[in-house]
Amino acid sequence: MVPPKPGPEKLKPAPEPPIEAIVTPIRRPTGLVDEVYNRVRADIMSLKIAPDTRITIESLARNLGVSQTPIREALSMLEAKGLVTKQHLIGYCTAPILNRAQFEDFHEIRLLIEPYVARQAAIKMSDQTIAELGQLLARMRPKNDAETRSSYDLFADQDTEFHERIAQATGNALIADSLARMHIHLHIFRLCYASSITSHAHDEHEILFRAIEARDTDAAEAAMRAHIQKSHARFSQFAK
Repeated sequence: MVPPKPGPEKLKPAPEPPIEAIVTPIRRPTGLVDEVYNRVRADIMSLKIAPDTRITIESLARNLGVSQTPIREALSMLEAKGLVTKQHLIGYCTAPILNRAQFEDFHEIRLLIEPYVARQAAIKMSDQTIAELGQLLARMRPKNDAETRSSYDLFADQDTEFHERIAQATGNALIADSLARMHIHLHIFRLCYASSITSHAHDEHEILFRAIEARDTDAAEAAMRAHIQKSHARFSQFAK
């Protein structure tokens, strides 16, 4: 019996190289997106980029000396915070200044939430955080009667931080994040209509802080409500 002829030998596939040998990691400066985000956010918050202004990715990339990819990511983050909006066929624009209806809505929400927040802060805020809040309040104290634009801008930044720390003391991230978003827009609104109000606001903050420091929940709630109502009265004349 004649043995069958052997067929063509099958070629064995070459072993695959380990994944490390074929994948080259994309090198990217650490924190580049965050750096771009913080830079653009600061320019918006300081009114260097005015409300309701078109922002082009190309111009930002050129001015900041980075590629368009981190610019796009940073703008998406800013959109999530409500600082910019993306419009069809236009691109990104900074958020417009609050109108009358929005101004009233924001203060209505503040009156519903922030007195509760102050009450919770009087219960939950740690002694260390209270001490840090007192240090912040001391830095906010007006240095003299002559208020300048730069001193008001600094006070507005510190005012936002003051309220954020109180909100964060609740331990409720959703409340803290929601209030932070509102305070961003109120911050921009106030900067557009800077007025000599820092001494009054500081006195109200002082009363609120003392109530939290004393762990007096009723007084903290009442102080926050009074502060919001007086803040509304100070700025309502500017809302259109």
